[in-house]
Amino acid sequence: MGALPLDINIQEPRWDQSTFLGRARHFFTVTDPRNLLLSGAQLEASRSIVQNYRAGVVTPGLTEDQLWRAKYVYDSAFHPDTGEKVVLIGRMSAQVPMNMTITGCMLTFYRQWVNQSFNAVVNYSNRSGDAPITVGQLGTAYVSATTGAVATALGLKSLTKHLPPLVGRFVPFAAVAAANCINIPLMRQRELQVGIPVTDEAGQRLGYSVTAAKQGIFQVVISRICMAIPAMAIPPLIMDRLEKKDFLKRRPWLGAPLQVGLVGFCLVFATPLCCALFPQRSSIHVSRLEPELRAEIRERNPSTEVVYYNKGL
Repeated sequence: MGALPLDINIQEPRWDQSTFLGRARHFFTVTDPRNLLLSGAQLEASRSIVQNYRAGVVTPGLTEDQLWRAKYVYDSAFHPDTGEKVVLIGRMSAQVPMNMTITGCMLTFYRQWVNQSFNAVVNYSNRSGDAPITVGQLGTAYVSATTGAVATALGLKSLTKHLPPLVGRFVPFAAVAAANCINIPLMRQRELQVGIPVTDEAGQRLGYSVTAAKQGIFQVVISRICMAIPAMAIPPLIMDRLEKKDFLKRRPWLGAPLQVGLVGFCLVFATPLCCALFPQRSSIHVSRLEPELRAEIRERNPSTEVVYYNKGL
């Protein structure tokens, strides 16, 4: 066998991102919890393979499948714009185990602050762009995002105190949906202030756009709300029926682990499928950009009609 050719485009996902099925296959790989078990040495080895290949150097004996595996391992741990290693719980591969535990416990014990703190870490870790953010700005964003989200959750909870228990079971979902609308924009407010990088089809950076940032954040909010629906709507219905059965009445201690397990089962599928609702490399027509950026692009690249950006996750 000869050396691996250098024309494999690992800048893009392995599967066609113009179709939902292609995006779903991509995100099932991105959110694979097994990536969390990889050692630092394995992550660095994958980064070396990817960076060498992009520089035109093929690791001896490397196969195409091994190259793609290295790419997805690299993408699972390093930010696509800054190249920084993402903190463990902020990686998309941590979504299922972390949300399984937090959501299951939240449905049982109602602890919104923990959930919103975790969401703040994830939202920052998977932001778009490489604009620097100071510790003070990050702290302010975290406090405002978490406080606003928890206040929303507690407000919704207080409104349902006198409603049937089954309705009360859905309060965490309503709170999470509302809180996502607060938490995500606040943790990514830097993007709304300075914009995110937009590029042409070849990946050449053309400037920064706040309009693209708004569109990307809106898409992420929709994805996250949809992601929460199965995990927070299906288990309450099942648990409401099970808790009326003698089996669970005699073993009430099974309630919490059973609920966590149901949430985990839902999240295994909901997480990648809802991430796949929109392409990570999204596009926007030049005519919708800010006037200054639009004029600059028209002057330098008059044939460019569509620009691309990383919407984040």
